This record gives sequence, C-alpha cells and structure tokens, in this order.
Amino acid sequence: MTELPDIIDRSDVIKFVDRFYDKVKEDALLGPQFAHVNWSSHLPVMYNFWSSMLFGEQSYQGNPLQRHMALPIGVGHFNRWLQLFQETIDENFFGFNAEELKMRAQAIARVFQIKMGLTNRDM
Repeated sequence: MTELPDIIDRSDVIKFVDRFYDKVKEDALLGPQFAHVNWSSHLPVMYNFWSSMLFGEQSYQGNPLQRHMALPIGVGHFNRWLQLFQETIDENFFGFNAEELKMRAQAIARVFQIKMGLTNRDM
C-alpha cells in the first residue's frame, strides 16, 4: 500500500480542487447546481480560496457567503458537498493539512447554513 502524501503546497491544493470539482460536476445532486459555472474562471478562484484557508496566502479576494446566499440550495446540498470534499481528500492525501482542510470545510459549511437560515446554531 502506498502512503498518501499530505497537502504541502499550492500544487497539492490545485490537484485536490480539480479532482473534487470533477466529482461535483458528475454528481446527480450537485452537478445541476454547477451547470452554469465558468470553470476557467471559477477554478482559479477556488485555488486561491483554499490556498488562503490552508496556507494563509491571502490570494483570495471575495465574499463567498454572499455569492451563495441566493442559490437554491439546502442542507442536503451542503451534506453532499462535504461528503465529496472529504472523500476526495481521503483518496489523495493524508496528514495534518489534509485534516485541517476537512475541518475548515466543515466549519465553513456550518456557518453558511446558519447564515442562510438552513439550520440553527445548536447543531
């Protein structure tokens, strides 16, 4: 069995993001929500976002919550998104940063759901 590497730099973030969104695009629940996305502009934004979240790059500029507020999404979408997110990390990486990225994604999803009125604060 080959030991999986940790996420150590931006190139690993790019690898993760590309593989994750390949799954999202094919997913029966999430795919339709992303059908309108211009991937050539969206993916670099995601590279910047997750690199900033994990490595403090400060390369991301934007308000992700605001961009999601008007989308027709619910708790099931967030659950599936997290499932694919964690699955993609677990298939490709192992280590401190991999776990950190999963925890940050969970925290972000929780805050988004609360702010969007999809769940209560007592989760």
